[in-house]
Parts: sequence; structure tokens; C-alpha cells
Amino acid sequence: QVQLVESGGGLVQPGGLLRLSCAASGSISRIFGMAWYRQAPGKQRELVAGITSGGSTNYADSVKGRFTISRDNAKNTVYLQMNSLKAEDTAVYYCNADVVTMGASWSYAYWGQGTQVTVSS
Repeated sequence: QVQLVESGGGLVQPGGLLRLSCAASGSISRIFGMAWYRQAPGKQRELVAGITSGGSTNYADSVKGRFTISRDNAKNTVYLQMNSLKAEDTAVYYCNADVVTMGASWSYAYWGQGTQVTVSS
């Protein structure tokens, strides 16, 4: 089995910053893409940012220039640096990873439990 554990959420004022981390552990052979999603109350879950195992990244238009996704392959960890936060960034943020487990021939998408980010004065 594989577990994704997020950390770093919290309450921050508009214009502030936060750094989210997500560490994958368990019976991991390889991790392909990793990503951050978010879900605000009453809205669908949306992709915030993604990163391939080679380091290529993509971002939602709403966060371009403010958020940066990165990963440490040696630690099976993905990060999301969030700067210039806005009230509309308030949501539960979920980590996602495309993982091949030991002995498996294909990957499977795993999700973290989510971490709350609240941007408010």
C-alpha cells in the first residue's frame, strides 16, 4: 500500500505565503506524475499544479506566477509554494501521485487526506 501525507496548511492573511508538502511512503517502485488539487466549498475539485518525474510543470491559470510546484524524487515528496495568497485560494488542498507499487506492472493514482488552506484577514 501507499500513503500520501500532506502538511503545511493553515490560516494566512491575504498576500501571505504558505508551503505545502506531501510525502509518499509504502511499497513504492516508481512515482510518475505528482500534483496538487484543491476543492473549495460547493465547487468541484480542480487541478492546481502538476509535475512530471522529469520536472516538467503545469499550472492552473489562476495560480500562474504565484504558486510553484517542485519535487524531491529521493524523498518521494512534492511541494507547493504558494505566494501572494488570495481569499479565493481558500480550499482543501489534496496531493495526488501516480505510483507503481512493488511487483506491479501499471500505475495507480493515490490521494492524500487533504489539508485546509484558509486565506482571510
